[in-house]
Formats: sequence, C-alpha cells, structure tokens
Amino acid sequence: MNSSPANITAVIQYRDSFTKAVVKNMIVVVLSISINYINVGLIHTFCKHQIFYMNPRYILFIHLVVNDMLQMIVTITLILIIYIFYRINVSICCVLILLAIFTSENTPLNLACMAVECYIAICMPLRHTQICTVKRAVLLIGLIWMTSVISGLPDLFITMATQPLSFFQTRVFCMRETAFPNPQITKKRDITYMVYLIIVWLTIFYTYLRILLTAKTANKDAKKAQKTILLHGFQLLLCMTTYVEPLVKSALKKWLPEYYADSLFACYIVIQVLPRSISPIIYGVRDNTFRRYLKRHMLCQFRKQKPGHQWIHAEHT
Repeated sequence: MNSSPANITAVIQYRDSFTKAVVKNMIVVVLSISINYINVGLIHTFCKHQIFYMNPRYILFIHLVVNDMLQMIVTITLILIIYIFYRINVSICCVLILLAIFTSENTPLNLACMAVECYIAICMPLRHTQICTVKRAVLLIGLIWMTSVISGLPDLFITMATQPLSFFQTRVFCMRETAFPNPQITKKRDITYMVYLIIVWLTIFYTYLRILLTAKTANKDAKKAQKTILLHGFQLLLCMTTYVEPLVKSALKKWLPEYYADSLFACYIVIQVLPRSISPIIYGVRDNTFRRYLKRHMLCQFRKQKPGHQWIHAEHT
C-alpha cells in the first residue's frame, strides 16, 4: 500500500485544465453542501430532543455524523487549496493532513462500535441498558479519538525527528506522502491499517452472524437490525477502500496515465464522499424514531417559510 514519489510526480504532471478544475470543484462543493445540509438537520433534531441524547445508540450515531462533517470540510478545504494555490506551507499541510487522518480513521471504528451496540440490543436485550449507557458511549467516543490520534500523531513526530526545521518552511503539493516523507511512516501506516482492517471486519462479521441467527427465531426488530448491520458493512467497505487507495492509484496511473487526474477525482468521490452520504440513510430515514422527529423538524422549517411566501404573494396581487 505504498505511495511512491512517482505517484506524487504524476499528480503534478497531470494537472487539470482551468475549466475541468472549476467543474470538479463545483461538483465537490455541491455534494459537500448537500450532504452537510442534511447532516445539520440530523444534528439539530438530535439536540432538540432529550430522547436522543439520553440514548447511547444515537450518541454514537451523531458522533459519526459530526465526524463525517469535519472530514468532509477538511478534505474539501484541502482540494480547494490544492487547486487554487497548488503548493502550500508544510506546517499548514501537516495540520490539515492530520485532521483528515484522525477523522478518516474514526469512521470505521465508530461503525464497529455501533454494530456491537446493535448486537447487544438484539442478542442480550435484558443486559442492554446495563452495558450500553450514556457515560460509556461518551468514553467510547473518547477512546475512538485517542486510538486515531495515537495512530496518526507519530507521523508528525517522526517527520520532526528526521527532517530539518527548514523543511516546515517550504511549500509542497499537499499530500500525506509530501507532508510526512519518511518511508518508515508508510510501513507503519500499512501495518496499522492491516490491524484495523482485521479487527473491524471481524467485529462486523461476528455481530452480523449473531444477529442473523437471532433474526431467524426472533421478532422483526432483529431482522431490521440485520439489515442495519449490512448497511454498516457496506459503508465500512467503502471506508476501508482508503486502505487500498494507494494500490488503486498506482494501478490507474499504470493503466490509464492520460486520465490519472480524473481517476484521483473519482477515487475521492467514491472513497471519501459516498460513505458520508450513507449515514443519514441508516438512521435519518430507516430509524422510525429519528425519522418521526426529523419530519417534525422539516415541517417546522417549511411552515416558517410558508407565511413569508404567502405575504409576498399577497403583495403582488
């Protein structure tokens, strides 16, 4: 899963034309605004009703939504900076890359925790309220962030130890490989990602299998939970493609060198944007309780706008 210097050179070599760059940025910004607009509605619904922030399941969900929003904002900021300035100061690049790493690594861990909570609710319903509490959910979120920080922050320390201070004054094309150029960092990342991949996928597979067995002899809630775990698995599969992204990019550069810049854009949409659009579907649409309160929020927003439209219409008539 190495990203060689050749890949970085390729990014610079296949720079988009002005028109294509504008189109791509417009697509990214529109998608980001659309997804974040929906997520803001979910966060507003969560904060306005005590039933949600007293439930560990929804606390984990809303953390996933907030984390996805941060991740989208950081990565889109990086894209816009790259297209506008092309090269930026290494210090600024390091901060943005670290934030992107933390939020990207949070997502699969959060999904695994949500799958475990769902498993406990279906397979151990009598112990669910004892095991899954609000306090433990908050501690779990802290542990998720701690794990991601411990995984990503050594990249900065290794770079500070191996690069001269003048390196942080230079300007680079902002990528993880240019911000943290030491080859040992790539090896560490590959090992870390492999461990994540095994642990998280075993968690998803185990919880899905247990819920599947329970669903055959239980009520429709267990069957719905089974579908939820499947959606988590699909979302997780998209998130996990981050771990094989360097291999995919290397293959695309080899097979389709003239379309390499377009391939990078497609990778970003599939790997970064698409998984973030699934979270609102899983709970914002499929969950009966959340859907009911979300509809109320949307109706209230519509009613607030409606009198103004009627007044404007009366003025014209």
